Amino acid sequence: MIILGIHDGHDAGAVLLKGNTIYAVNEERLNRIKKYRGFPELSIKKVIEMAHVHPNEIDAIAVAGLFRKHSRLLELERGLKSIFGGEFKKKVLFVEHHLAHAASAYYTSGWEESLALSIDAAGDGLSSSIYIGRNGEMIRIAQSTYLDSLGDFYASVTELLGFKPMRHEGKIMSLAAYGKPTYDLTNIIELNELSFENKLKVVGIEATKKLAEFFDYPFSRAREIAQQMKKGDLKGKIQRKAIEIAASAQAHLEKIIDELGLKLTTYNLKLAYAGGVAQNVKANAVLREYFPDLWVFPAMDDSGLAFGAAAFIKAQFERLDSKWKPFKLEHVYLGPRYNENEIEAFLKKNDINFEYQEDISELVAEMLVDGKIIGLFQGKMEYGPRALGNRSILADPRNREIVEKLNVALNRDVFQPFAPSILEEKIKEYLQNPYPNKFMTISYEATKKMKLEAPAVVHVDGTTRPQTLMKKDNPTYYNIIKHFEQETETGIVLNTSFNMHGEPIVCSPNDALRTFFKAKLDVLILENFVVYR
Repeated sequence: MIILGIHDGHDAGAVLLKGNTIYAVNEERLNRIKKYRGFPELSIKKVIEMAHVHPNEIDAIAVAGLFRKHSRLLELERGLKSIFGGEFKKKVLFVEHHLAHAASAYYTSGWEESLALSIDAAGDGLSSSIYIGRNGEMIRIAQSTYLDSLGDFYASVTELLGFKPMRHEGKIMSLAAYGKPTYDLTNIIELNELSFENKLKVVGIEATKKLAEFFDYPFSRAREIAQQMKKGDLKGKIQRKAIEIAASAQAHLEKIIDELGLKLTTYNLKLAYAGGVAQNVKANAVLREYFPDLWVFPAMDDSGLAFGAAAFIKAQFERLDSKWKPFKLEHVYLGPRYNENEIEAFLKKNDINFEYQEDISELVAEMLVDGKIIGLFQGKMEYGPRALGNRSILADPRNREIVEKLNVALNRDVFQPFAPSILEEKIKEYLQNPYPNKFMTISYEATKKMKLEAPAVVHVDGTTRPQTLMKKDNPTYYNIIKHFEQETETGIVLNTSFNMHGEPIVCSPNDALRTFFKAKLDVLILENFVVYR
């Protein structure tokens, strides 16, 4: 059976399930519009192309989300008709927003039975849902309305502090590490059994305005203050207040998640988790205290809705035939790839000088030791928000000064940390309470050894958001880190996504080359082709 999943809203994208083979890409990677909202035409065509199928061969079209305004519904229908013809409605099945989120987590966990949790700002009138997944069936046991939204609370704090809500919440989490929580927010939002309760009784901009009054914060100057903090001004009185607000919001989020986690342990089940709030890796670390093998779906935000919708429909058909069985997602290298012939032709066409190396791993490691910043482009593009060695920028984690250099090169906010890729056999040396973290979904406390050896990838509060790597996951990338360890005795490299700040991660060789020159990186690796600046 061939099932296409699509999401035509915020973070639009498409996923195609062909048996047990998965093809997935988000529209932003193809049209280069960050967090693109709209019909994912390019994504649909790309996954169909990658799977070598004809549109007529697709058995079902799983559409994430039920509610659409009139204009959006017409846009969706026009788009589907243009690709699948006038009979497309016979194949379309809609999947509710939070069911799609929870399904993405449950159906990729590898577990026959578990809890499935979804928390975000809002979708189809809800902001959270909790399910029990059992033998492929999902039964909802709790929910919160869009008004009682934990995600919207955090988004409103993001907006209050001059950042973009539904996009820059990670910056608030990063900023929070620079201060201490000073405000009691229990009268703003709290947990009520397995649901959330918003005491403000408003959401969106109205909630932001109420929070401005509560904190006595100059919302009219928020963007100006945010710009100052982005450039490193964190010591002024108003900047310190902003940091205290961020720290208080983060602490309150963690407190609520902690209370929820404790209540969920009474079910004596494992926990699979998705939704926008699941991007908060520090809150995820709180959940892991209760669920040691917590599974967070790698494309946890709305970029993963297409996957969840397709996975849910696939599971229902399999249940009808008594063929459903648990499936574990082992990797997210599910996007487009470009072979060496295509890359060589592209480089020659653009008159780019290059060298060819049979094995680039040792060369890259040596260049990292020499202090070079390297763009690494290989294999299939990663699905989800993290670069995991196929569309990554690499640097030496031992050099704290590299952080400032990278921030300037990529136009990043100076208070945001960089992440490490760590050899999985070394995690006991580098992470407290270690556990594999293949998809960078959970933060950890760094050990003293890691703080000393790799200061460039440890945040100011001593935490780190690692990718842990085994050779079978990505042999070339693993070998780079292994060679680097042989040279330096440090089994870590700095890994950040291959993109300028505010742009999508690169997808094609053209994207990579453009970003390479724009960021003034030292070296670009395109499969086995080496380009020097």
